[in-house]
Amino acid sequence: MRLLQARENSDRSGFSQQYLSGLEKGHRNPTVITLFELANCLETTPDEFLRGVKSDTQTDPPPSPVSPSAVR
Repeated sequence: MRLLQARENSDRSGFSQQYLSGLEKGHRNPTVITLFELANCLETTPDEFLRGVKSDTQTDPPPSPVSPSAVR
């Protein structure tokens, strides 16, 4: 069943099965245009397509706001 899904996604998107597999496994990094094209093929929006995707990068929390009285 997995192969059929990969073939269907490849046919619909125009991307090779190998490329899509690399994206799925995290071995490749898609461009923004690729994300838009994949979302379009799956009949969804890019934000819905990316919802729930976990990042493996660590980000620092935003800096705390500085009150104007602290700056002199």
